[in-house]
Amino acid sequence: MCWSCCVLLVDGGCNDWAGWRSAGRVGRRVRTVGGAATGADGVVSVSGGMMEGVEQIDQPGTLTEQTVRRLHRAILAGELAPGRRYSTAAIAGQLGVSRTPVREAALQLERMGLVAIERNRGIRILTTSVEQLLQGYELRLMLELPLVERAVGQATDTERAEVDRVHEAFRQAAARGDDEGTLRCDRDYHMALLRGAHNGRALRVLEELRTMVLVSGVGTVPTSRSAQECFDDHADVHVAWLRRDAAGVREALGRHIVHTASILIRQESRRRPDFAEDVDVHERLGWLLR
Repeated sequence: MCWSCCVLLVDGGCNDWAGWRSAGRVGRRVRTVGGAATGADGVVSVSGGMMEGVEQIDQPGTLTEQTVRRLHRAILAGELAPGRRYSTAAIAGQLGVSRTPVREAALQLERMGLVAIERNRGIRILTTSVEQLLQGYELRLMLELPLVERAVGQATDTERAEVDRVHEAFRQAAARGDDEGTLRCDRDYHMALLRGAHNGRALRVLEELRTMVLVSGVGTVPTSRSAQECFDDHADVHVAWLRRDAAGVREALGRHIVHTASILIRQESRRRPDFAEDVDVHERLGWLLR
């Protein structure tokens, strides 16, 4: 994933973040760089393909809600690259909406820590620091461990059947080497386990904690382990769940989360050598396992 920084504009128009005023079209000479049309100041136009794959909006919900969802997916998928700066005009044109829902969506994404709004320049996609990543995993442990322990005794028969269904889908995805399917099932399996604790607000918080922007990707599959290895790492969790062993599920899930954090940090450090200097993941997170 490229770390170069550029401004993305439509038809040379400037971004009007401060005051939300349209500055109109600005004509300027253009040249091509790698097939993309750029101005004398290095501006890259949408026709250059900088946002290829970012689909127009056609889902239910308000335009702002739809824009937040679409940009959120684009950021996590790397369609909007970490470190780059994009104008509201370019994003609005690509999504087929006005600038207003893009600005409102950007404010929400900024609160989530995904973007920084730069006055008169646009939005920059932020990358997750090692401290932010570790804090996210600390919060996951704080929430997931007591929730799963409670879920063992509180889950209904329907909720337990859903855990079994998702676990089987997880197994099948891993067996056929479906990396994307495995990552989806991994997420769904965790949520199915926790749903039995009957705390919807906590589940929404946990969904947000999975929002990370990393150069190496948001998952360890297939970069650092295979789909089958990812599935196998949940074996102790599921065995304890089937035994209705609340303490055992909590302990196994804690080990799994810390192990995944360690793999992900090592993975990111290979792309960003200064990402995790002198970080002992087990020491940092271990106190939450006691």
